[in-house]
Amino acid sequence: MLESVGTNMRAESLAFEVAEEVTEGEDGAFTVPFTATFALEGLGEWSYDSSALLLPAADGAEDEWTVRWESAVVHPDLAEGQTLVLTTEEPERAAILAADGEELAGPSVVFDISIWPSRLTDPDAAYEVLDALGAGIDTDALADRVEAAEPDQAVPVVTLRESAFQEHETALRGVEGLQFQEGTRTLAHAARSVVGALDPDGGAGASGLQSRYDDQLTGTAAGAVVIADRESGDAVETLHEQEGGEPGTPVRTTIDLTVQRAAEAALADLGREGSIVAVQPSTGNVLAAADWPADGFARSLEGQLAPGSTFKVVTAAALLESGTGPDDVLGCPQYATVEGQRFENQDEFELGPGTTLHDAFTASCNTAFIDNLDRFDGDTLTRTAEAFGIGAVWDVGAVTFDGAVPVADSPNALAASLIGQGQVQASPLVMASVAATVADGTFRQPQLVPDAVEARHEATAELGADTLEALRTMMRDTVTEGSASALRDVPGEPHGKTGTAEFGTEDGELSTNAWMIGYLGERDLAFAVMLEDGGSGGRDAGPVAADFLNGL
Repeated sequence: MLESVGTNMRAESLAFEVAEEVTEGEDGAFTVPFTATFALEGLGEWSYDSSALLLPAADGAEDEWTVRWESAVVHPDLAEGQTLVLTTEEPERAAILAADGEELAGPSVVFDISIWPSRLTDPDAAYEVLDALGAGIDTDALADRVEAAEPDQAVPVVTLRESAFQEHETALRGVEGLQFQEGTRTLAHAARSVVGALDPDGGAGASGLQSRYDDQLTGTAAGAVVIADRESGDAVETLHEQEGGEPGTPVRTTIDLTVQRAAEAALADLGREGSIVAVQPSTGNVLAAADWPADGFARSLEGQLAPGSTFKVVTAAALLESGTGPDDVLGCPQYATVEGQRFENQDEFELGPGTTLHDAFTASCNTAFIDNLDRFDGDTLTRTAEAFGIGAVWDVGAVTFDGAVPVADSPNALAASLIGQGQVQASPLVMASVAATVADGTFRQPQLVPDAVEARHEATAELGADTLEALRTMMRDTVTEGSASALRDVPGEPHGKTGTAEFGTEDGELSTNAWMIGYLGERDLAFAVMLEDGGSGGRDAGPVAADFLNGL
């Protein structure tokens, strides 16, 4: 009976408080009053008074007592053959919404795939088909589970969205021993890495916005504690009731589904790891945050990456703010050496001693900036980055990495920072905001869930009008005559800056991340494109940015 109450009440905790006054009865027995307090999931605390009859030991031992057992000890209204049951009525989970009110997540058809061991006639064929799903299935571990399972015990494998199942359905159904069960689950329709997912077992938010706003989306349940017949399960009496459970309330984001879908399509067509972020310069609203794989890490907002030469927007701003003009000569040698380390340009190009700041920027010449190291102090970039909001703590309404530009503690560290390497790190969101700041002239901290934002960060520095005008001209010329030529035929007067950031892989090899940031002069939109592990900004990220912008 006690086990039944424990199972049916699902109490988060149970506490007993024994009264100080007890009553002595016949034969040395004592009646001990107590208060029981259940902490009930979704209903809070429920307390009631009861009592227990303590009997002395038959042999007279003073330290041995027994409780005369009866159902009423658990609750005074319980009769034999009855139990306590917690009943709850869960409210419908609220939706996560795009800016226009359309749902970013909702009920979706899914297919649960499992293996029937006794009917698996060709395991190798099955594991080959499952591998081809690209769902990250560890088929070696799966084979071990199948081998250890009972012959007629279903072994769960993976749950697929309807679109993914349909894409591979013919191959899957062609393997004897694979089973398929259609069902429904709440899934993200767009911005999947950011929106997040639910725990398939308990239904609570497990990641992304679904987790961050789980309480708001879930609401509060209505419920009751009832006395029920243990055999039939029928309720006999209601002891405690909490009515009027509140439904969850939606979480509205700034996502523009047209922009989001264009970003997702551009990444999906490429089929490699990367991110695209779009920001509205006039408001800071995040219009799109797309990642590939779609259900993977939200690097669009949280990635901590070297921005490479896209950071030259900040470096050029520092020069312009210090009095260097776009037509001032910097030079662009093939190599620049600092503290014994040789820096070079991509493919080791050089432009010659007469290269101006404008030309160095549009061609993305690393050595032009590094060879003019003496124009910068160790904290120059850190201070300039403040005008772009980089390095502060942003209140976006979601988990974000807001950039880092540490003070350079050596000439070599400063040289690396000038070209967006070394200790400089940013997320695609940060770099989209850099472009947005140039477009609007003012840093407007990005926001994704405006209702949750309490205090947006305001930049502690600002750029001069001449600096902004020069940056805009150079970013436009980078498209028309420089390294961002992939955007040349894109409508809307695109401005851009490319970047190719080097990093060391786990096996000690050198690889690159490809970047393109920019904004449209004829539309209130700034963007950042980042492709992981291989390629260059102009050659690889540029065409993806063009596909994205052409898809708007």
